[in-house]
Amino acid sequence: MRLFAREGLAPTVALFASTSTLLCCALPALLIAFGAGAVMAGLTANVPGLIWLTERKTALFLVSGALLVLAGYMRWRSRNAPCPIDPAQARACTRMRKIGGVILWIAVGAYLVGGFFAFFAADLLL
Repeated sequence: MRLFAREGLAPTVALFASTSTLLCCALPALLIAFGAGAVMAGLTANVPGLIWLTERKTALFLVSGALLVLAGYMRWRSRNAPCPIDPAQARACTRMRKIGGVILWIAVGAYLVGGFFAFFAADLLL
């Protein structure tokens, strides 16, 4: 558990934060673009948190961006940290570092897609 907290917790938290940017901004735009306005209306009626996130998208993106920067800094800071000598723990350490990196890059991708739809898509596509 301690290894996960050091190598995987920050990227995972950043992933959840950046996924919320997709929910607030990219999902509604995607549904409307595919002509699924009724689905979007049903979602907003049954998931009131979706509207709350959309109304506070600037704060959401600031917090998500800060979490991504923090996760990237923590990852950069521990890049040269030694893994344990025990072979099984060393394998777990390197595996968690790779998984943490993949999670962090997925989070950055989700953040960028959400940011595009939140702030630029309406101006570019309409």
